Amino acid sequence: MGLYATAMETIEAYTGLSPAAFFTISAAMVVVYKIVCSMFVDPEELDKKPIDARSSIATNQPAPQPQPPTIQEPVQLGDVTEEELRAYNGSDPNKPLLMAIKGKIYDVSGSRMFYGPGGPYALFAGREASRALALMSFDPRDLNGNLEGLSEHELEVLQDWEYKFMEKYVKVGQLVGTDQAVNGGKVEESGKHD
Repeated sequence: MGLYATAMETIEAYTGLSPAAFFTISAAMVVVYKIVCSMFVDPEELDKKPIDARSSIATNQPAPQPQPPTIQEPVQLGDVTEEELRAYNGSDPNKPLLMAIKGKIYDVSGSRMFYGPGGPYALFAGREASRALALMSFDPRDLNGNLEGLSEHELEVLQDWEYKFMEKYVKVGQLVGTDQAVNGGKVEESGKHD
């Protein structure tokens, strides 16, 4: 009992807290630490079992080395229709996450937390989002490339978005075969008329 009493007196002497308050605060700090750390860990890593170094030593096998995350190279798609683009909306985790601005298709897989399922911009994935970005709209009716009727300011907003995408993401293709194709901020009919 002497060790316990000494430990409790030491805690009170060094911290100025009662032992109950000290342990309560310590437990709260551990919980906060775990919560904050979980914000920066890949959810898939949380499901993996921790590597037990002792079992590796006992079996004389080297401990498995952690593998670096595999970064898939963007796949160049070339010409894609809007219907084909919709398959790249994040519903299939084996496909890249794509979206189009002004007819240019970008691989936004690197920002899956924003454009992937459940992300704040998920409705833009797999779609031509020029009008929605120009209007800063989340209305599904604005998910198209029609720039007709947009103000000068809205076109500037869209241009800013396009510059951000050109800077951050790889262009992997362009939209074709749509009723309306975007060309330099203007809308042109791309279908053939007899």
